[in-house]
Amino acid sequence: MAERVSSQMSVDMFERIAEFAAREDETVGFEFIDGRIGVKKVTNGNHDEITMWLVFRCKHARPELTLYPDRGLKVGAYRNGRARPDGVLAPAGHFTGKGNWADPQGVLMTVEITSHDSDTHSRDRVEKPRAYAEAGIPVHLLIDRENLSILVHSNPDLEVGYRDVHVARLGGTITLPDPVGIELDTEDLKPYAD
Repeated sequence: MAERVSSQMSVDMFERIAEFAAREDETVGFEFIDGRIGVKKVTNGNHDEITMWLVFRCKHARPELTLYPDRGLKVGAYRNGRARPDGVLAPAGHFTGKGNWADPQGVLMTVEITSHDSDTHSRDRVEKPRAYAEAGIPVHLLIDRENLSILVHSNPDLEVGYRDVHVARLGGTITLPDPVGIELDTEDLKPYAD
């Protein structure tokens, strides 16, 4: 279960806390979105299987790209946000030499997979897509296990979020628009919805 704590701290302080916490406890992850610290548990096996399924599908369709799991990104230009998407699609080698929190420039797509916790609606369906759009990331893919659906967000707008959202049922086929340009048949993901 994720908790939200109101924060007036600096981004530097957050990064020090997150780095320390990661060394001390590998069972939680931290994010800093909209000026608030988010704490979320490490994912379960089904969540991991969906992530790896996507890693292989993306690499097969576009070998010059890599889907990086749990890559820290700086999001929210004026809010100094920090997020760890479940996946970040970028050219292979894109994050070489980057620190724990990389600039989103050059990222083609972010991926979130819903978790079964009380904060998943606000975190995965509202706050993070808005932050990714504000950061100018062209495509955002949300695999919503609770609603058995896949949402493809595209056409980011800094003020309103993503202008286009296409929805498919889990098990259907969906196209990730340019600059990603990958078609996914998600039938294999149905057993991992739990």
